Amino acid sequence: MLPAAPLTPEQALLRVIHCLDRSLASPFKTKAFVRALDVVRTTDPIELAERARDERLTELDGIGDATAGVITEALAGVVPSYLTKIEAESQVELTDAGAPYRAALRGDCHLHSTWSDGGAEIEAMAATAIDLGHEYMVLTDHSARLTIAHGLNEQRLADQLVEIDRINAEIATAGHEFRILTGMEVDILEDGSLDLSDAMLARLDIVVASVHSKLRMERKPMTERMVMAVANPNVDILGHCTGRMIGKRDPSTFDADFVFAACAQFDTAVEINCRPERLDPPRELLDLAIEYGCWFSIDSDAHATGQLEWQPLGCNRAAERSVPIERIINTMSADDLLAFVDH
Repeated sequence: MLPAAPLTPEQALLRVIHCLDRSLASPFKTKAFVRALDVVRTTDPIELAERARDERLTELDGIGDATAGVITEALAGVVPSYLTKIEAESQVELTDAGAPYRAALRGDCHLHSTWSDGGAEIEAMAATAIDLGHEYMVLTDHSARLTIAHGLNEQRLADQLVEIDRINAEIATAGHEFRILTGMEVDILEDGSLDLSDAMLARLDIVVASVHSKLRMERKPMTERMVMAVANPNVDILGHCTGRMIGKRDPSTFDADFVFAACAQFDTAVEINCRPERLDPPRELLDLAIEYGCWFSIDSDAHATGQLEWQPLGCNRAAERSVPIERIINTMSADDLLAFVDH
C-alpha cells in the first residue's frame, strides 16, 4: 500500500527498497538505494535539504539521479514519483481462489535475516510481519554448512536465541500480540544427517530441513537422504523439496512416493515455497503430496521485508491444486502449531 505523504527521505528510500525486494529486482538496483539510504542516515539533515534545493545531491558519493529524485520529492512533502511507480509495478497478485488461503494464514514458517543471508534485521522482518497481520513468524536462518549464506553454527544460533528473547520482550512491551518463534533452515547433508546436533535442534520451535548441496545426486541416494531427514523427530517442515530454480536449475531427482509417504507418516509438513523463482514443489508433486495426506506449510522463504508479501503466490498454487486448508500448519495459532510439532 502506498504510504501517505509526507515521508522523510529515509522512510521513502526504505519503502522503495521494500518494493524492489518484493519485485525480485536486480540486486544492483536495490544496493544503489541501500547505499543512498546509508548516505541519508549519515548526512546532516540541513546539508541534505540545502543540496536538494540547489540540485547538488548527486555530488554526494552514493547518490544518483534516481535516488536524488526520491530524496528531493520527499523533502518537498510529496510521495516520490519513483516510489509510486515501483509500488504499482511490484504488487503481488492474489487470485480469488487463493484469497481464502491467505486469509487463513496466521504466520510464516520460513524466513531469513541478516544473521545469515537475509537483507533485513530481525526487528525489520518482525515489524513487516506485524503490518501484514501475522500473529507470528518463525526465524529460520541457514545452518553453518551453507557458508555462502553465512550460516549459523551452534554458538551463533545460541546467541540468536537470546536476541529473539530480547526482541520478543520489546514487542510485548509495545503492546503487540505477536511472537517470533525460534527456528532454523538446517541443511540435509549427503548422508541424510542434519547440519546441527539433535540437542540444539530440540531447543528450536520449528525446524525446516532443506537440501542445498549435491542437488544432482542419483535418484536412490537422494531419496534415502531426504527420507532420513523427514524421519528425524526434530524436523517439522521439508523445505523446497526439489531445489529447482525455474528456468535456471532443474528439479532434483528422487522417489516422491517414498518421500511424501514418509512426510505423511512422520507428520513432517511439505513446504509450498512461495519464492517466484522456486514455486516448489511443482504441480504434479504437490498433487502427489495431497494424495498421501501430507501436511503443508505455505512459506515466503523471505530474505528481505518486501519478500514477506510473497505468500499469496503459494496460496494461489494451493488453491489451484485444492490443497485442504485444514492441512496447512500455519493456519494454526502459534500455541496450536507448537503443540502440533511437539506431539
